[in-house]
Amino acid sequence: MNRAARLAAARAAVSREHAIVHRVAALLLEYPSVELLELLPQLRSAVEEVGDRFRLPLLQVVDHLADRPLTELEAQYVTTFDLRRKCALYLTYYAYGDTRKRGVALVEFKQAYRAAGFELAEAELPDHLAVVLEFAATGDAESGIRLLLEHRAGLELLRLALLDAGSPYVGALAAVSATLPALAGDDREAVARLAAEGPPGEDVGLEPFAPPSYMPAMGARR
Repeated sequence: MNRAARLAAARAAVSREHAIVHRVAALLLEYPSVELLELLPQLRSAVEEVGDRFRLPLLQVVDHLADRPLTELEAQYVTTFDLRRKCALYLTYYAYGDTRKRGVALVEFKQAYRAAGFELAEAELPDHLAVVLEFAATGDAESGIRLLLEHRAGLELLRLALLDAGSPYVGALAAVSATLPALAGDDREAVARLAAEGPPGEDVGLEPFAPPSYMPAMGARR
């Protein structure tokens, strides 16, 4: 095998590994359900195919879900993601808060999905992290990664907030972050600014772009 072929094979292996990470993380970040718990053995098997820096944090989440009753997991999910402003799973909320710019950002997500033939369930919001990760894994990897990178500061703030809260879900964010380039320059500044100030607000009320705790149910994701 020549150098070009070896390089192509290596890239394909990395892409497959990242796709597994994104797909598993997407499922683990779903609202807990009987279906998700029944799927855990398959997720555990899939995780065994990736490197330690991905496998170990993902298994942290799998083990937690496997060791708790569903009612406890449901309550914990709501407390973690619905009641903590810095733990929102809606990526555009970090950058735009309750401003009109958030509506434009949501349209950009929808356009990316439409271009790839990726369909959302009727009640799903396009910037939910589980949706974006599923898109990156099964829709259009390049566009999915671009969306994650465009909202990298919010993604990192979510990871840090889950870490500070001692949440087992931090493993899913750690694995996803490990598939992306290291934070640098503007991204670091954006994370620091978001941590200090939080999402921006707007003087005029803006429905339906309310804070995450007031978002409508998202089909299987909530």
